[in-house]
Amino acid sequence: MKRKSLFVSLLIIAVCTFGRLAFAQNAPAEDTTKQDAAAAAAPVADTMASEEDAATPAAESSVHQVIKQKFIEGGWEWMSPILLCLILGLAIVVERIIYLNLATTNTKKLLSKIEDAMKSGGVDAAKELCRNTRGPVASIFYQGLDRAHEGVEIVEKSITAYGSVQMAQLERGLVWISLFIALAPMLGFMGTVVGMIQAFDAIEAAGDISPSLVAGGIKVALLTTVGGLIVAVILQIFYNYIVSKVDGLVIDMEDSSIGLVDIVVKHQSKK
Repeated sequence: MKRKSLFVSLLIIAVCTFGRLAFAQNAPAEDTTKQDAAAAAAPVADTMASEEDAATPAAESSVHQVIKQKFIEGGWEWMSPILLCLILGLAIVVERIIYLNLATTNTKKLLSKIEDAMKSGGVDAAKELCRNTRGPVASIFYQGLDRAHEGVEIVEKSITAYGSVQMAQLERGLVWISLFIALAPMLGFMGTVVGMIQAFDAIEAAGDISPSLVAGGIKVALLTTVGGLIVAVILQIFYNYIVSKVDGLVIDMEDSSIGLVDIVVKHQSKK
């Protein structure tokens, strides 16, 4: 339930951000018009001061403003789905990173505690320790210890079976991140193709090839491709990080499971 609440909260924040940018797409660009009118109406004596004032905002324009402007120029029809892929993908990425960090366990320390618990209180004490420990490794250990009275072979089978379940839990959500990585460039390329078609339609309607007309249409079309590629690159980096994190946890689970079987064998040999 906590993971679901976290994901819902991230999704709400993502939707709010998406709505804000979509609203900015439809907002009229009045600030630029007012600055141009003020500069045209300024006296000749203040020409130098006006040029300095106009240069200062241009130099101080933030990255956020540039991205916002390019988003508007690209057209909301294609930039909005690309942005939605980024927002949803990042929401899943954040949820997965938090989950994997919480799932990380110091297995050597846990095995040492289990061995001490079995020496002092037997299998029941070790099971209680695993029940109170967070993470998939402790859950796997609990399943193995719960079948300890049935023999070592049953313990190994139980650990293997429940380990597959925990591995699936660790990899949950990766398929959606992979989908957004593939979908964002596709939407960008589709927007580029549609934009090129619209540019050629404009040329056909005008009856003449105007460099400004062609350049403007191609620029708008290519912005969607750039947006899709940027989204894919960002999500791909996080995807590889999550996959490497999952692989590390799986290797840790396998190594520690062998140590648990050794502890169970030692405990049964003493009986």
